[in-house]
Amino acid sequence: MKYNKLGLAMCIVAIALPLAAQAQTANDPWKMSASIYMWLPSLGGTTEFARPGGGTAGPSIDVDSSKIIESLKMTFMGNIEGRKGAYGFFSDVAYVNLGNSKTNSRDFTLGHSGLPVDLNADLSLDLKATAWTTAGTYALVSKPEYALDLLAGARMLNIKPTLGWTFTGNIGATPIPGRTGTNVIEKTNWDAVIGVKGRANIGNDRKWFVPYYLDLGAGNSELTWQTSAGLGYQFGWGSMTASWRYLDYQFKSDSAVRSLTLNGPALAATWQW
Repeated sequence: MKYNKLGLAMCIVAIALPLAAQAQTANDPWKMSASIYMWLPSLGGTTEFARPGGGTAGPSIDVDSSKIIESLKMTFMGNIEGRKGAYGFFSDVAYVNLGNSKTNSRDFTLGHSGLPVDLNADLSLDLKATAWTTAGTYALVSKPEYALDLLAGARMLNIKPTLGWTFTGNIGATPIPGRTGTNVIEKTNWDAVIGVKGRANIGNDRKWFVPYYLDLGAGNSELTWQTSAGLGYQFGWGSMTASWRYLDYQFKSDSAVRSLTLNGPALAATWQW
């Protein structure tokens, strides 16, 4: 219940910020930026399934970033940000399509006659996942030395794993009828989020800077939060940033996946106009 109240409160703030932005003066120019980045996280989490006879149990999830790179089929990660006076918007999306397959075979015999049997199994697993955070922003602090924005909005997480299988083989010289199929599970979570973001500039010329981000949310999830921090360098056209990003989900009790974390380095290029 407390997370539902938190989600409702953040939804109200998320609606209020864009409405307040309508009070902007028409003379304030828009300042825009867009980023393309690569995030290479490790994947962790816990699962929980009902067991026959009562109780629950489930394996943990633990996939390092090198395995994700090996299985990567397609990805897009980027964000866009705009500001007009003190008010603005922020939208970030990360999409990945992972896929891998495994083939195995086994030979054995049946009965006292030793009838030879061979079985072949081809298994494939594809995973499509999208994390989209969008929010209105308000500048709490805007100085040459540092900036701090309040943000309120929503985050969507969509996960779609697809399992495919094919079984073939022979009993003696007789082929076994092939078995093939797929199983698709899709889960989408919407959560209201509220947080802060900004940057602290370093040195007299303010070329180097430290970007930071933190949000907290709830809704379809029990709790979700995200944080990142890093080091960037400002060029005339924009900036380059290296950071560490952590995204955490605690799902509700009726979900087979109870928790999910994405944790790893990111490298971004940002254009400003």
